[in-house]
Amino acid sequence: MKRVSRTTLLALASAAIVGQLQPASAEELTVMATGGAWQAALRQAWFEPFAKKMGIKFNEQEYTGELGKIKAMVETGNVPIDLVTVETSTVLQGCDAGVLIRLDYSKVADRSRFLPGTALDCGVGIDVYGDVLAYDTTVLKEAPTSVLDIFDTKKFPGKRAMRKAPAQNLEWALMADGVPIADIYKVLGTLAGVDRAFKKLDTIKKDIVWWDAGAQPPQLLASKEVVMTTAWNGRIQNAIDQDKRPFAIVWDNQIVEYDMIAIPKSAKNLDLAYKYLAYAADPEVGARLGRFIPYGPVLTDATPFVPKEVLPKLPTAPDHMKSYLVGDVEFWGDHGEDLVKRFNAWLAQ
Repeated sequence: MKRVSRTTLLALASAAIVGQLQPASAEELTVMATGGAWQAALRQAWFEPFAKKMGIKFNEQEYTGELGKIKAMVETGNVPIDLVTVETSTVLQGCDAGVLIRLDYSKVADRSRFLPGTALDCGVGIDVYGDVLAYDTTVLKEAPTSVLDIFDTKKFPGKRAMRKAPAQNLEWALMADGVPIADIYKVLGTLAGVDRAFKKLDTIKKDIVWWDAGAQPPQLLASKEVVMTTAWNGRIQNAIDQDKRPFAIVWDNQIVEYDMIAIPKSAKNLDLAYKYLAYAADPEVGARLGRFIPYGPVLTDATPFVPKEVLPKLPTAPDHMKSYLVGDVEFWGDHGEDLVKRFNAWLAQ
């Protein structure tokens, strides 16, 4: 029998002890979101506290919100993410396409605790935001009073920026063309209504600078590349509060929408993803986001936990809800694909 030296035995024993003392590799959770000040706020409000509570590593990726990227991951079988932030219309489209899983709300929270339209089969709401108009107060001598002023190039000459997508732009185009807010989706659901919206957009097409990512509108204003821009309210408010930019927000005719989060099909850390969703559905935790970016909670029982100084900056503040449209999730779920094709063809003309 081969003898084992005392030195070797001591080395083996030492290695065993060290192995016991070394922690097992931490679990990991990966989320893909749309970047900028909003993702930074998510990180401070939820990602980092959850990682600390669970003792896990929280990885982040960024994208511009397109369903195609999620679909490509699922179809190729390479799904490196466990959670993805999405718009409401994307949730419906992704659910129909089979690239987002249908959520088991028994692992998240009672659906009755969420605002109507924010607890969908394949996605759960995380915040309420407003699509608004923003401008630099040092550039415009006269202040716009409505988002629809973006169509008034005579009163407000110069380049203006809009998101490179049909949603919101088509609704605003119809509003600016005289369609009552209550009838917007009824009209937009017809071919004549779609033609009418694009005809109105034609009137400012040559003056539009298109943006894709939410971080771009404040950058476009700061560089004075545009005199006004549509934007998500939180991105502009953060530029005002944190970067001390001389910007202002126009709330009249805002479109109120919800950010959502979903689990892609074939996500590798499904149980941990559900634990995160349940964590964010706690009312006190859910209200935390408003401290870092002025978006409202989707949980009906979370409002009492929103700091008082934040409430006036939210899109749901009474002064901001005098004239507004709630984005129709089902409409965009049903018509979004066709309208995106029409919009892209219009851009190419």
